[in-house]
Amino acid sequence: MALNRGVATPTPVPAAPDGFRFVLALKLGHVAAWLSRRILRRSGGVIGGRVLAAIAPGSAKALAERHRIVLVSGTNGKSTTTAMMTAALATRGEVATNSDGANTPPGLLWALANARPTDVVLEVDEAWVPWAVREFSPYAVLLLNLTRDQLHRNPEVGRLAGGWRGAVDAVPVVVANADDPWVAWAAETGGRRVWVGAGQEWDEDSLVCPECGRLLDRTGAWSCACGRSRPETSWNRGPDGTVLPPTGPPLHYGTLPGSGNLANAAMVLAAASELGVEPAQALRGLETVTNVAGRYATVHAQHHDVRLVLAKNPASWRTSMALISDHDGAVVLAFNADGADGRDPSWLYDVDFSELRGRQVVVCGERATDLAVRLDLDGVEVEGQYGDLSGALRALPPGPVDLVATYTAFQRARRELGGAA
Repeated sequence: MALNRGVATPTPVPAAPDGFRFVLALKLGHVAAWLSRRILRRSGGVIGGRVLAAIAPGSAKALAERHRIVLVSGTNGKSTTTAMMTAALATRGEVATNSDGANTPPGLLWALANARPTDVVLEVDEAWVPWAVREFSPYAVLLLNLTRDQLHRNPEVGRLAGGWRGAVDAVPVVVANADDPWVAWAAETGGRRVWVGAGQEWDEDSLVCPECGRLLDRTGAWSCACGRSRPETSWNRGPDGTVLPPTGPPLHYGTLPGSGNLANAAMVLAAASELGVEPAQALRGLETVTNVAGRYATVHAQHHDVRLVLAKNPASWRTSMALISDHDGAVVLAFNADGADGRDPSWLYDVDFSELRGRQVVVCGERATDLAVRLDLDGVEVEGQYGDLSGALRALPPGPVDLVATYTAFQRARRELGGAA
C-alpha cells in the first residue's frame, strides 16, 4: 500500500520491495560500495546504485512507494538546502538523505534503497529532476535557482528549465524562488505552488523572458511586456537576517553566513511549513546545521584559521566575494578546471573580483595562472602563485584566511586540512 504522502508518519517502514532479485542486488551493491570506500576512498553510493539498477531494474518506483520524498534542486545551494531541509524535518522524527552528495540516478537510488525512515530528502542534480520526479513521485520539490554551471554538460539554462516545467506538473507541492524568472516559469505547472521571495543576486542568465524572448524589465521585481511578471510571494527573505512568513513575526536566521544561505533558509522554512512543521520548530532544526560537507567550516592549519568557501560558477563566485567581504584577512583562491569543475575556465571573466583589492591574495590550483591573469585585469595584486594549498598557506603570516575554491580544489583542500573540513 502506498504511503499517504500528505501526512507525516513517524513510524519507520521497510524500505525494500520484496523479491530475491532485489535482495541479491542490495547485497552485491553493499559489497561494491565497501570496496569503493576501502580501495578508492569514495562514498560508494554511486557504484552501489549502479549495481542495484543493473540487477534489479525498475526498483525505484517500488522503493519510493514506502516514503514521503522531498527533492531539492538548483544550480547553487542544493547541498546546503538539502541539509537544512533534513534538519527541519528531523525535529519531527528521523529523516533519510543523500548526505554524500551523490545526486544523479545511481546515488539517488542507493540512498533510497538504504533509507529506513518515512521521510526522505534528496538533493538532485538539476539535469536529473525529470527522471527523479518520474521515478520517485515526490510529495514536494524545492526549486532554488538556475544559472550557468558546467558548460560542457548543461550549456543552456532554458533547456534545464523546460525539463523542470514538463516534470513538476506531477508534483503536489512545488516550493519555488519567484525572483528567478526561469524557476518561476518552470514551477508554474506544479500542483500547489508556494512562491518564495528568495532573491536573485546573479541575473545575467535570466535577462530575457522565458515565454516570449523579450528583454525583461529588471528595474524592480522582474516583468515582461508580454504580461509575465514575478509571482506574488507568501514567504520572503527579509532584511537583517530575517525570513518573513505569511503570518506571524519575522524569523531570525544567522547560523550559516551570507545572503545565499538566508535565501536557502527561506526556501526550507516555506517547504517545512507545507510538510507540517511549525516555522519556529523548523528554524531550530536549521540552526543545528553549521557546515555542509566542509562548506563554511573553519579549520586550524599552519597557524591559520582557514574558512572554507566553495565557489563553482559565476553566480557562486559572486556570492562568495560578497560573503568574504566581512573579513579583511588574507585570501587563498584555488582554481581547477577538471571534469567536475567544468573544463572551460572562460567564465572567470564574468566574475567581478574588484572587492579583493587591497587584501593579501595568493592563488593555487591547476589553473592558477588563468586566475592570476584575471585578477590582474581587475586590479587585484597577487602576491604569489603556488602549486598546492600547503605552499600557499606557508607564504601567509599567521591569522585568519578565507579559502575560496572550485569543486575539485575544494575537495582536495578538505583532504589536506582534515579535521572539521
